[in-house]
Amino acid sequence: MPFARLATATTPTCHLGLGLAAVGRPGYINLGRDRDLGEDRGVDALRTRTHELLDAAYAQGVRYFDAARSYGRSEEFLADWLTARPGVDDIVVGSKWGYTYTADWRTDAEVHETKDHGLATYERQRAESAALLGDRLDLYQIHSVTPQSPALTDKELHASLADAAAQGLTVGFSTSGPAQADAIRAALAVTVGSEPLFRTVQATYNILDTSAGPALAEAHDAGLTVIVKEGMANGRLAGAHAPAPVRALAEEAGLGADAVALAYVLRRPWAGVVLSGAATVHQLASNLHAAVVDLDDEQAAGLDALAQEPEAYWARRAQLPWH
Repeated sequence: MPFARLATATTPTCHLGLGLAAVGRPGYINLGRDRDLGEDRGVDALRTRTHELLDAAYAQGVRYFDAARSYGRSEEFLADWLTARPGVDDIVVGSKWGYTYTADWRTDAEVHETKDHGLATYERQRAESAALLGDRLDLYQIHSVTPQSPALTDKELHASLADAAAQGLTVGFSTSGPAQADAIRAALAVTVGSEPLFRTVQATYNILDTSAGPALAEAHDAGLTVIVKEGMANGRLAGAHAPAPVRALAEEAGLGADAVALAYVLRRPWAGVVLSGAATVHQLASNLHAAVVDLDDEQAAGLDALAQEPEAYWARRAQLPWH
């Protein structure tokens, strides 16, 4: 498994990764992103920004990088960075299929991405990812599986994914929505030839939505690597947007609320990699301070009390505008 490369890492940031959702395309739902990126969101500007983030992350010990077919040109930007740095051979590269980017580099598009978990979409997007990343792609994940996803029951798709796994690609899935726990448990039951199909799971888990926690612990116990996304709740746990208890702990530690939010997730023994979705090098540095935040049990319990019902959390997330 490619994630075995991370098992021997000893840097404080070895359990933190960089997700490229916020910089691979000009529009995304993170709060404050319009200010973070400024007015120039051309392809070249975001390519340069992505490369600066990747350089900074790698220099500070980050070794997992996460893209997706629907993150605009994220795979292309990552591939360019890898080509220019052939000596970078100690990282893990993940991407996702299942959503198609449709905004055509516009922030005002009516539809930014379309979802399809069918075999034809997998085959098309697998070829697209392979054309860009080649054998540097370690992990390929089904993007945003829900309990109703046909990807959970499509035997032809399972066979194709198993073939890819037999050739050395790690196969995983990500989840979204208020029923993440149900989707995770359903995916854990998927087998091909009596062997579990999926080796990783990527899910939303943060101070405001902890509902997937027990299922993620089960996935970890079953041998899957757990990747946590949206640990800062799309900016709702950063800066002035963060709840008062988070800001109070941040002030006490002399760090940002974002570092406290990510440190809360890092405390979970099942969390293999926790993603930063930084859009600037400054944000990335602040996020990575999570590795040195030492929350005690009492502080963590105070943050536990901020958890919302998943239906309420995801309803609010659905209202976030694309900036």
